[in-house]
Amino acid sequence: MTAHDTTFEPAQIPDGIIEANGNKYMPDGKGRLTALEVIKAQDKLQDELVRQEFGFAFALAEQLRRFKGHAYENLGDFDALLAQQYGLTKGGAKGNRTYTSFDGLMKIEVRVQDQMDFGPEMQIAKALFDECLNEWSAETRAEMRSIVTNAFDTDKEGQINRTNIFLLLRTESEDTRWTRAQEAIRDAIHVIGSKSYLRFSHRDAQDAAWQALTIDLAKA
Repeated sequence: MTAHDTTFEPAQIPDGIIEANGNKYMPDGKGRLTALEVIKAQDKLQDELVRQEFGFAFALAEQLRRFKGHAYENLGDFDALLAQQYGLTKGGAKGNRTYTSFDGLMKIEVRVQDQMDFGPEMQIAKALFDECLNEWSAETRAEMRSIVTNAFDTDKEGQINRTNIFLLLRTESEDTRWTRAQEAIRDAIHVIGSKSYLRFSHRDAQDAAWQALTIDLAKA
């Protein structure tokens, strides 16, 4: 096993051992107590390994949480400084924005994504689209049906596919039912919140391509 950097202090993880009546036990995957002496050496070693790595993982997650908090706080302080400089007394930066080093080799992007919900008007929109498709010619119907089907397909979490819905809103037709269906979609859209994301990018020279600084373990 590779030794970890000792300057990185892991979180304290319980060893999972339970003492009762002078004996030591460990619960198995079903919660049953198993005497420590009958547990296989390789299972004990695996348990120790997992707990060790979780100690570092928990510590790293906490470090990342603090880093994210400090980053937003520092960027917010800079936004407030700019607002003061230009005489803005209310509000502040809320949308997408980018902060760049003077040499143009590093940048921090704040991306704000609206979280949306869709109301019952979506069912009306779907019915109007279907009316159009049932009456149009076979050639037009096949092309448009694909767009409608993809728009009202749900993803694995059961949510409306936003990308395809917005594609449908950009699809033009002279049929008034089609435009009413698009209006129903617009009425169905409700912004219920927003979420901010931080992106760190860097490059070796001013004419070089940007490279994302990966912090997500799944993408490292």
